[in-house]
Amino acid sequence: MQVKELFAKSEMCRRARYALSWLNTKTTLAAIKARRKLSESCGQGTTEYAILVGVLVVIAILAITLFRPKIQELWDAIASGINGL
Repeated sequence: MQVKELFAKSEMCRRARYALSWLNTKTTLAAIKARRKLSESCGQGTTEYAILVGVLVVIAILAITLFRPKIQELWDAIASGINGL
């Protein structure tokens, strides 16, 4: 091979390495952005579930408070039925 051919090949290799490095950097940045977006959406989902559970707990407490006499009667009936066995 002649010097010009070797130089041309080495220049092509250098450019290819640079392009690969640039592409790797862009891919890494895209991966970081995607990871951040996923983490934000996961955090948002967790918050939504926490709010939902909180609302359900409040509804359960209100239902138990409002229907306490009926629930007590039902519980006593069940207990006396079990004791009668």
